[in-house]
Amino acid sequence: MNCPYCTHHETKVTDSRDTGKYTIRRRRECLECNRRFTTYEHIEMTPMYVIKKDGRRENFDRMKIKLGIMKALEKRPIGHDQIEELLDSIEEKIRRNGKEEIETKTIGEIVMDALKEIDQVAYIRFASVYRSFTDVTSFQNEIKELIQNCRGEIKK
Repeated sequence: MNCPYCTHHETKVTDSRDTGKYTIRRRRECLECNRRFTTYEHIEMTPMYVIKKDGRRENFDRMKIKLGIMKALEKRPIGHDQIEELLDSIEEKIRRNGKEEIETKTIGEIVMDALKEIDQVAYIRFASVYRSFTDVTSFQNEIKELIQNCRGEIKK
């Protein structure tokens, strides 16, 4: 592992912990400059393909989901470890379907369901892009539905 600060090729692991079923978080220290940094290791799974809206196929890329989630969670009180756990649970749901291909629509729904559970503002942000809201009415309708669902959960 090369140090991201001085690019020295020798580092040591100072701490290691599981952050989910498929991810290990490691704190590392460079043996040259003594600076510390964090890495995440993910289990390499069998290839999965995503079917895009226009019919194209591309490799499943966890990082694309992470970037979308990070944008939705920008300036929200959610920590990095919580985001990694969220990503692990999303990827597990995606892979659990047992198929080698999955549509972007299905991935988007899984992500929205997960975001709805941890942060409703992030959910609305993600939904606005994913569902291509074109006007304020679209926002209003989504927020009304979210409020109704929350009230329904409170009554239970």
